[in-house]
Amino acid sequence: MICGIEMGGTKTVVAVGTEAGEVKEEHRFETTDGPETFERAIAWFREKGEPSAIGVAAFGPVSVDPEREDFGSMLATPKPGWEGFSIRQALLDAFPDAAFGLDTDVNAAALAEAGKLSDVVYITIGTGIGGGVLSGGRLVHGALHPEFGHWRPVRAEGDDFAGVCPFHGDCLEGLASGPAIGKRWGKEAKDLPENHQAWDFETHYLAEAALTLLATVSPKRIVIGGGVSQAEGFHERIEKIVRERAGGYFPVLEQGSFIVPPRHGQQAGIRGALLLAMQAREG
Repeated sequence: MICGIEMGGTKTVVAVGTEAGEVKEEHRFETTDGPETFERAIAWFREKGEPSAIGVAAFGPVSVDPEREDFGSMLATPKPGWEGFSIRQALLDAFPDAAFGLDTDVNAAALAEAGKLSDVVYITIGTGIGGGVLSGGRLVHGALHPEFGHWRPVRAEGDDFAGVCPFHGDCLEGLASGPAIGKRWGKEAKDLPENHQAWDFETHYLAEAALTLLATVSPKRIVIGGGVSQAEGFHERIEKIVRERAGGYFPVLEQGSFIVPPRHGQQAGIRGALLLAMQAREG
């Protein structure tokens, strides 16, 4: 039995699936603290059978380096009941014979969305902003893992909003996440009309992000998901700005759509978790 867990800030998804990452059955429930969330996940898996492999797509920051003693543990986070919680130990105690794979939720989504491409970036815009990078067919980690939401963009003209990030104020997440939109305009993204100024700022910041990624990791495609990205014409508008600002410098922009929505929709993360389980089982 191949199992996956996608941890979100508000919802957790558990699933059993196939070796190709296809979901056969899934269950969603509210994310609370670490122990309670994983107690519910483990109980659901036990109802289905005995896992041979479990892949976890986790919100960050999380230790993703298998050589570290704290591999699979949550790091400093403002989310109550999560800092120091060991995902790996919780699953090992419950299923000692199961292979264990773990990465960030956005890296897992990048893996699922890549298809035959070896260089893809996945960005999600919701409670926070995360970025996952697949480069040369390998998920990028480094000293921690990509925290692209905390990169600081060039400010949009006329934008003096202080930002909502408790660490950096006006980083990308502080300026363009769901909570940033709510704080700035007093409404959620889904309640804003298409011609609202919010979308001028939002597409400016995501275009700045895309250009920075083009100049650093040189992806062949950028996939943008999450609740905020579901606004009408969002991806097309960002790509138009990117092309204008790129000035003809990046050839990949001439090879078809570059900024796209996730082809797997809301299942990108959980499908990636199942693929992480397969990678762990294969060694």
